[in-house]
Amino acid sequence: MPQYSLMDVKGPKRKLVIVRSAIAVVVVLLLWYLATRGVGIQSTASASTGTHRTYTTNFPLTENPISEGGKWTNGQAAGLDWANVRTTPAFASGTESGGTRTAPQKYDDSAALLTGAWGPDQTAQATVHAVNQNDQIYEEVELRLRSAFSAHKGTGYEILFRSSKTAKAYCEIVRWNGPLGSFTYLDRAKGSQCGVANGDVVKATMVGNAITAYINGVQVLQATDDIFKSGDPGMGFYIDGATGVNADYGFTSFMATDGSTTQSAPAPHLPAKLH
Repeated sequence: MPQYSLMDVKGPKRKLVIVRSAIAVVVVLLLWYLATRGVGIQSTASASTGTHRTYTTNFPLTENPISEGGKWTNGQAAGLDWANVRTTPAFASGTESGGTRTAPQKYDDSAALLTGAWGPDQTAQATVHAVNQNDQIYEEVELRLRSAFSAHKGTGYEILFRSSKTAKAYCEIVRWNGPLGSFTYLDRAKGSQCGVANGDVVKATMVGNAITAYINGVQVLQATDDIFKSGDPGMGFYIDGATGVNADYGFTSFMATDGSTTQSAPAPHLPAKLH
């Protein structure tokens, strides 16, 4: 193969080679400077490395229970005593039978949790689908944080919003303690500002021991709790007082992420006596 040197190139071609050589030198020097200053691209890995994990879905499949290629586990499939979440394209809803059952059976909420390793600081967010709202029945959409299922055991934090925009609407932050029907209210509020309608975006965050709930970016609840340090984000649905209406409420999209999150200032506490 012929060998060339800069001295073999004359005229405009030599000038072009000189310019290209100068650019290459500048690029090398810039990369060296950035490397020595500690600037680089951070990989997205597990929470243990201090990086973030994110999952988003618009529910493209028809599944009962939801799986999306093994990304979800479900309340009945893993916990036995609860119900599963099902999907049709662009919609997730519950499978709980509803009706007028007694405790603890009436508390077998439909629930689905994301699989894999999630860091303790978590955010879950979803867009609400709601039609035929009726204050004579109780329809709830739910976000889950630091949650887990095993046989006859469900733990973690549930942030719920009633499908209603009347004065009878409510929202709650609840800790699931393990057995079916064993839960503890951490914060509760009542009123139209706490309910959701079609198209509303609900969000829940947990940073350290602080759990915060939002509707359309407005904070509506906040509580603190130190019981559960780890678990998975997810979603759920509850029905009481009617059957065959699961398709009237649910989510059209869902997002979860872990890692550090900016925590909003606490909102005024809204006392309430709920049903």
